[in-house]
Amino acid sequence: MTETEHDALRELAASYALGALERDERERFEAHVTSCAACAEEVRSLSAAALALPLALPQVAPPPDVRDRVLAATAGTARIASPPSSWLARSGWLTAAAALILAVALGAYTTSLQRRVRDLETTIGQMGGRVGQLELRVASSVRSAEAAQMRLAVLTAPDVTDVRLAGQPPAPGANGRAFWSRSRGLVFAASALPPLPAGRTYQLWYLTSGAPVSAGLVKPDDGGRVSATFETPAAVTEPSGFALSIEPEGGVPAPTGAIYLAGLRRQS
Repeated sequence: MTETEHDALRELAASYALGALERDERERFEAHVTSCAACAEEVRSLSAAALALPLALPQVAPPPDVRDRVLAATAGTARIASPPSSWLARSGWLTAAAALILAVALGAYTTSLQRRVRDLETTIGQMGGRVGQLELRVASSVRSAEAAQMRLAVLTAPDVTDVRLAGQPPAPGANGRAFWSRSRGLVFAASALPPLPAGRTYQLWYLTSGAPVSAGLVKPDDGGRVSATFETPAAVTEPSGFALSIEPEGGVPAPTGAIYLAGLRRQS
């Protein structure tokens, strides 16, 4: 049973407690109550309220002439009958029943409003998720645009140097290119790189007169292709070339793994 079907049956609890249901509705509700503890408890609560409401009404004294009329009507009889229920008592019961019905109607309306609020909250949550996805897409597009702008700046720089990287023994079929500008940065691209083992990454290095300097980490796609842009570290002034090695995830300060690509820069 869906939540909506359950709520619809639960709204019949008050009418059931008042005995106001048609036969088919009553039988359907009674069948439901046998397996629903919540609705059964609500029926018990409403039934108790219906019985208690008349008792909670203030007692009203009858008009003075009522006693005289009652005594006159029973004069001459051997037994004085108990006085019948007055119209005030009946009126009090009707008032209590009307109050209970109003309370039930308000309760049903409140339940309906609560269900609508839940539906609206769900819709808002879904919209929030979509907004979050759009924000991620925008952020990704911004990063892509910035990378493209940097690539263009490097490739069109007047001092750009084109370095070809050849595949080394671990990957003889791989190849790459590095476009480096002292003022604008580095653009690196490679293809036919072998898949990375678990927990490993490719790390690109500037070859210098001293120790190699890390340019950054790259991971190829499923086809072994990769393209990336990097800022030039302040410590690098005139690199002699570039190399690509496989290192532990997160990178290392100096090469420790096998070299997969390497190339020397032509001196101008």
